[in-house]
Amino acid sequence: MRAPRRLSTPVMVGGVALGGGAPIVVQSMTNTDTADAEATARQVHELWRAGSELVRITVNTPEAAAAVASIRERLDALGCDVPLIGDFHYNGHKLLSQHPDCARALAKYRINPGNVGKGARRDEQFATMVEAALRHAKPVRIGVNWGSLDAELLARLMDENARLAQPLDSSQVMREAVIRSALESARQAEQLGLPAERIVISCKTSQVQDLIAIYRELARRCRYALHLGLTEAGMGSKGIVASAAAMAVLLQEGIGDTIRASLTPEPGGDRTREVAVAQELLQTMGLRSFAPMVAACPGCGRTTSSYFQTLAESIQAWLRASMPAWKARYPGVEEMRVAVMGCVVNGPGESKHADIGISLPGTNEVPVAPVYVDGEKTVTLKGERIAEEFQAIVEDYVARRYGDRGGAGAAPRRAKDIKIKAV
Repeated sequence: MRAPRRLSTPVMVGGVALGGGAPIVVQSMTNTDTADAEATARQVHELWRAGSELVRITVNTPEAAAAVASIRERLDALGCDVPLIGDFHYNGHKLLSQHPDCARALAKYRINPGNVGKGARRDEQFATMVEAALRHAKPVRIGVNWGSLDAELLARLMDENARLAQPLDSSQVMREAVIRSALESARQAEQLGLPAERIVISCKTSQVQDLIAIYRELARRCRYALHLGLTEAGMGSKGIVASAAAMAVLLQEGIGDTIRASLTPEPGGDRTREVAVAQELLQTMGLRSFAPMVAACPGCGRTTSSYFQTLAESIQAWLRASMPAWKARYPGVEEMRVAVMGCVVNGPGESKHADIGISLPGTNEVPVAPVYVDGEKTVTLKGERIAEEFQAIVEDYVARRYGDRGGAGAAPRRAKDIKIKAV
């Protein structure tokens, strides 16, 4: 059960609230060269249309910093109001100072304490970035990655551990170093004048058990807003499973105010996949709703045809593609449940439990497909156009059920009155 660990006051990133009782926010990151303003704006827009509520961009060179204001302008012209987060490493203090338009256009700055500088320069350069945040009234994420951990801090903790009567193992020291880096930097930012309600913390690792242990300890030791994600999660099913395994445990315990699924895309793959995975994680856990979800059976010897698989895939893709237009027109449609089932064993029952469902014929079954709307059988489809006819029923159902919640459009027909080929 999700516990109420949230801040009393949310962190505001542009118009998006983190913590303080706000819904958990989905975040993503571009992989374009930020200096290419057109390409970056295009990808940000794609991520936003897919449902990303915050988008982080790399700001690593003077050319990238100079392009940020143009990216913001291009997005505003497209009606895309997604807040942009600037990701800074090594030279962020220079870029924020030398490019005030960049500092103003960003909605939040990400600072990695391990990459700010060394020794006295580290404190000075960190302070410069925090002062930029204060000057432009921006929140900051203190983002620690164990792959770029502050070497001086780690060495100090290792030395302290070696002097203990019963030293901890190296993995425990590493976890403590990650946590200490984030909390010490956050408190340093507060000492410089940045309020706690403008600070977000993240401590990312690539190992599931390490991430769970670190964030549990973070939640125990601080009340900052927490950005959650498994870094370098990997490709394909491995990345999805690892991200879900780590974040689901923490989310269930009430830990996490914003999340990212850090997936490695296939070569030439769709960057928006990470957005869909993060949304589906939150939705399947019952924490948020983003788009109607399709329940479909896995298939067995009773479903030797792949027709139900094709239909389930096409319906799910169509529902997701429809959401940008449906959001304002049909409030609540993201909670709709659709079932596309493959045989008589569970098909009718699962379809009855969904808002709208279809039970396709399995192997050797009568070639007809009953459709259930709000638990009642309304029509039975057959022939070559079952997919198109079922989609028409779903679309009509959406307009009928959700259109009267403030949406516009012509009065819908009842599903059972649709003129289709039926048995």
